Amino acid sequence: MTQIREMASEEVAQEPAWRSDVERAARNLAAALAETPEYKAFEEAYVRFRDDERGQEALWAYQEQQRLLQPMLMLGAASAEQRAELDELREAWMAEASVSQYLEAQTALSTLARAIDELLSGKIGLGFAAACRPSCCG
Repeated sequence: MTQIREMASEEVAQEPAWRSDVERAARNLAAALAETPEYKAFEEAYVRFRDDERGQEALWAYQEQQRLLQPMLMLGAASAEQRAELDELREAWMAEASVSQYLEAQTALSTLARAIDELLSGKIGLGFAAACRPSCCG
């Protein structure tokens, strides 16, 4: 057995005792989340948006124009006409029913995720989501 394999098998053998409990709780949380109306609505809205040819074309047109104008927008050099055209493309994309339904479902799911974060944070006495983000120090 190579030294790397020995190290890897030692790491597996040295898994913390709490790991299986946390993994089981995470699976249970994921299963419960998947059964919420917010998650189900999000999945359905995503599929409708993904399969909506007009919505996808409108998104592509908006993103393509945004990509082309990005350097000018960053420099503040885009003309009023160029910005207006980009705004019109964005509005056309946002006007698609599948897009608005998707964004509404996404907002509802985000609200649910924040509520779950608050619940977890309250149980552990620490801002759960904030603690999971990288800090300035690593």
